[in-house]
Amino acid sequence: MKTTILAIVLGSSLMVSAQQKTSVYLDVTKPLEERVENALSLMTTKEKVALCYAQSKFSSKGVPRMGIPEVWTDDGPHGIREEVFWDEWGGAHWTNDSCTAFPALTCLAATFNPELSSLYGKSVGEEARYRNKTVLLGPGVNIYRTPLNGRNFEYLGEDPYLSSRMVVPYIQGVQSIGVAACVKHFALNNQEEWRGHINVNVSDRALHEIYLPAFKAAVQEGKAWSIMGSYNQFRGEHCCHNDLLLNKILKNDWKFDGVVISDWGGVHNTDQAVKNGLDLEMGTYTNGLTTNGNFPYTEYYLANPFLKGIEEGKYDMALLNDKARRILRLIFRTTMSANRPFGRFVSPEHSEVARKIAREGIVLLKNDKQFFPIPVRKYNKIAVIGENATRSLVIGGGSSSLKVAYEISPLQALTAKYGNAHIVYSLGYASGPAMYGREESSKLNADSLIAAATEVAKNADVVLFIGGLNKNHFQDCEGGDRHSYGLPFGQDKLIDELLKVNKNMAVVLLSGNAVAMPWVDKVPAIMQGWYLGSEAGNALTDVISGEVNPSGKLPFSFPKKLEDNAAHFFGKLSYPGDSINEYYKEDILVGYRWFDTKKIAPQFPFGYGLSYTSFELSALTTDKATYGKGNIIKVKFSAKNTGSCFGAEVGQLYVSDPVCTVARPAKELKAFKKIFLQPGETKMVELNVKVADFAFYDEVRKDWNVEEGDFILQLGNSSGNISQTLKIAVR
Repeated sequence: MKTTILAIVLGSSLMVSAQQKTSVYLDVTKPLEERVENALSLMTTKEKVALCYAQSKFSSKGVPRMGIPEVWTDDGPHGIREEVFWDEWGGAHWTNDSCTAFPALTCLAATFNPELSSLYGKSVGEEARYRNKTVLLGPGVNIYRTPLNGRNFEYLGEDPYLSSRMVVPYIQGVQSIGVAACVKHFALNNQEEWRGHINVNVSDRALHEIYLPAFKAAVQEGKAWSIMGSYNQFRGEHCCHNDLLLNKILKNDWKFDGVVISDWGGVHNTDQAVKNGLDLEMGTYTNGLTTNGNFPYTEYYLANPFLKGIEEGKYDMALLNDKARRILRLIFRTTMSANRPFGRFVSPEHSEVARKIAREGIVLLKNDKQFFPIPVRKYNKIAVIGENATRSLVIGGGSSSLKVAYEISPLQALTAKYGNAHIVYSLGYASGPAMYGREESSKLNADSLIAAATEVAKNADVVLFIGGLNKNHFQDCEGGDRHSYGLPFGQDKLIDELLKVNKNMAVVLLSGNAVAMPWVDKVPAIMQGWYLGSEAGNALTDVISGEVNPSGKLPFSFPKKLEDNAAHFFGKLSYPGDSINEYYKEDILVGYRWFDTKKIAPQFPFGYGLSYTSFELSALTTDKATYGKGNIIKVKFSAKNTGSCFGAEVGQLYVSDPVCTVARPAKELKAFKKIFLQPGETKMVELNVKVADFAFYDEVRKDWNVEEGDFILQLGNSSGNISQTLKIAVR
């Protein structure tokens, strides 16, 4: 039998016996919901309201009287952000908060490997746990709609199925360490231009088929403990307090039992914040210090105005209890969990995870005459050209900017691999410093940089140009979209000048977005390297040298020109809008759905990526020819490594519905599997596909609909390379 735990005094100086008010919420052997309800019953109205708004830039209150701790959030999702002052955005200059930088989520998506996603989540969760964080503000699953979006590098690509399959294990990994994942930005935050107010107009069908599936998977399969609302409006309501998105879809239809957290500054109205599904208000503009400030914490929309509304009977107490209940549930799942694991920080294991993910995410786009790999001692002199060979790419980008314990640059790793005597470097081009909210040009002379680089290149046996984008404002950066599709900082001109003196050159792009490639036919090799984190240089050198065979696949299509992208095809009202409204005129035809259906050739298709070996996918079969709507299809095929080295191929299963009462894409990804094979090895691969996943969202029924008829299964290694097809029937 348990001894007396604690007596709680509510509004009285009299001690209450443990038999009268047992503090069950402290008893970790009790069921979670019982603990939550007990704690709720012991709290005052003021204490409940205090849970619902921030107390500092990144924290909110607990209930000190009851021993219920504060909630501490931290920006992710690629690493744990440095500590900041209580009410300032700037770093607090601690000496023990330098983290491991993991690759950006575009790189994770490019691995097409959910097992790595789980490892990623667990590792970043351990770093958050070590730093005593309650909530990791990530991952992001907004759909890649335009290559100009400044935050695409934080997301998982253009396909809702790929995003869904990659986000679930990430969440499970983070939360296995007792840290809440906060999936963002819900929903339709697909650009940074006018993000704080643009009203997105999109059909119900596109909403459910394209923009919501990854969030739904995060909630129903990943069991995410929190979700962040987005800045933009949807159908006239800001998404941080949007009745349709938060109340009807998220909390009612999907049965989400976690906390809806506002994006910082995303709340605009007390009445809507109270009634339309928001639970925790963070970052509303404030000096946060005194009641004399412009907007002190106590005057947040869910602070004193909410309390006053409750006391005056304007708001139902049930609304407050629901918010407080959800926040208590979050705290009991994390900080007050009995079996919460310990964390670890900047460990060798985390470095190895970062390197492994980076290596598997690198995509080989072109490799004429087997330019890659470049074994040690193949060339006497290797010219490395480009700012991204030496520039830090973990700094900048907005809220995902990191203070890291270390970062291995490509030049460092290449020099270590090939030897100082064999590597010669020239900057080639230069950008300004990474600054949030504004851009600053480099003071270096562009013509002089080009002249120096061409002098180095013409005397080399081979040239590695390492460029791309960076995390400056108007590049891959929060708060502003890119201004053009081409490479910035004069890189296209530099590439042309380098080719004039040495055609034995590869282009290695480090970026989170597709770029225009006017030189694509002139260079023998192209590699897409992403933002690869602390182990960037090592991972890139592993692939360049052939120590690792590239196996990454593009998580989004690369258009030849910007107008080929669906969002841009329909003009400015489709992107970026008129500053008030934006209309998603491409509807469900996002990414490869657009290219394949409209028969527009991309520069590189979704799911594309080369290898140093070769593969054959064949013998596509199913367990039967006809299925009911509730059936699961067992799909089998063989995968063979027909080359001479170990490697991995991604078998991608697409489905098409040739006869339907509504327009459908030419194909949609419904399953994939990464297969690792030794030279000459063959493996049989089995995929389970639900017939229910063939459904389209029926706007008349307001529900999913699988129509009877024939469907075509298409197997390939990209959306643009289908090698096997098979017809099945649904009856």
